[in-house]
Parts: sequence; structure tokens; C-alpha cells
Amino acid sequence: MTEAGASPTPPAPIVPGSVGILGGTFDPIHHGHLGIAEEARETLGLERVLFIPAATPPHKPGRPVSPVADRLAMVELAIAGNPAFAASDVELRRGGTSYTVDTLEALLADGLRQPWLILSAEALAGLATWRSPERVLDMARLAVVPRAGHDVLDTAWLEARFPGRGGRATFLPGPLLPISGSVVRRRAAVGRSVRYLVPDAVAAYIANHHLYA
Repeated sequence: MTEAGASPTPPAPIVPGSVGILGGTFDPIHHGHLGIAEEARETLGLERVLFIPAATPPHKPGRPVSPVADRLAMVELAIAGNPAFAASDVELRRGGTSYTVDTLEALLADGLRQPWLILSAEALAGLATWRSPERVLDMARLAVVPRAGHDVLDTAWLEARFPGRGGRATFLPGPLLPISGSVVRRRAAVGRSVRYLVPDAVAAYIANHHLYA
């Protein structure tokens, strides 16, 4: 799953016990999320990828967000059939504002080892505004995927802002999939099709539950 013109490389050997963590609002989950997760899984040799819907996203104050139960249900529908993907309700069970540092601490306390936090270059650019970003970098390595329209970041960028932790990130070449949840929501709100932007099961869930209408 490389960018156009790039020579694909074989998947990395699976690293036993390795886990990728992809958190987000997932309102709704779409093919961009799934493509990112699969790219990280193959490139890093991840044994599995956990999708974790945020209970209350700290970075979206004031914007209405669909109930977390609906967002978790859509994640479960989207990843069905991929044995390497799993959904986690850790933030739903904890409730309150969902901070990555709290989630990582909970997962590590439950026995998780070798975690990779999968995030976009856009999210990495705002890492300094997260709660306890240094602690996040100490607990998990970062798998950074590019985001169209945003600066391409690298190890030097991370090292300049978090000295001694520049080596905690791996920067993936892709995929660049220009799909966003806001586009899906706007289309669904006016009755436009969201097919091919989200898995068919997610499109059906949106329609059946009148989400975003």
C-alpha cells in the first residue's frame, strides 16, 4: 500500500506481541482509517491493531459527536473479517475526557507490550499540546503517516521538540487517502451516498440509525 510511483516492499515479518493503537473519534470510521492501519501493520510487522474510539475527544470541544456506542459499533462492523484488527472499549469504560496518556497507562497495566501509536503527521504536529506528551513518547513508539495538505515531518523535527526522543518515531511513506469524517458526515446529512468512502456495513449503519441526518 505504497504511494503511486514508489516500489512496494514485502511486508515485514510479524513481531510476536507487537500491537498498533489507532485512536480517534471515528465519527464515522472510513477507508482512510483502515488503509492507515493496514499500512502500519504490514510495514512494522504488527501482530494486531487496536481501534479505540474516544469517549470524549479533548481536541473537538463544542462539536457534536455521535454517541460512543454508535461509533464503537461502526468500528466493529468496519474491521469484521480482518483477524489482525480488534476494537477496544477502554475509553468508553473509563468515560470522561479521553487522553492518550491515560489510555496507554491502562493498556500497559493490562499487560500490553511493544505498543505503536499510529497517528497522522497533523496529529504529531500538535503533540506538544497533548497531556503529558513526553510520557506518551516513553510508553509507545510512534508510527506516523502523512496527511495531505500538511507538512512532512521527520525524526529531526521530533528531536528538536522532544530532545532525546527523536528515535521514538517511524515515518511511513503512505498511504495518502484524502477521506475525512467531516466529508462523510456532510454527504450523509443531505442524503448523498457515502458508499466507497466507508465500508458497506458502516454505510448501512449510518442509514439505518439516521446518523448525521
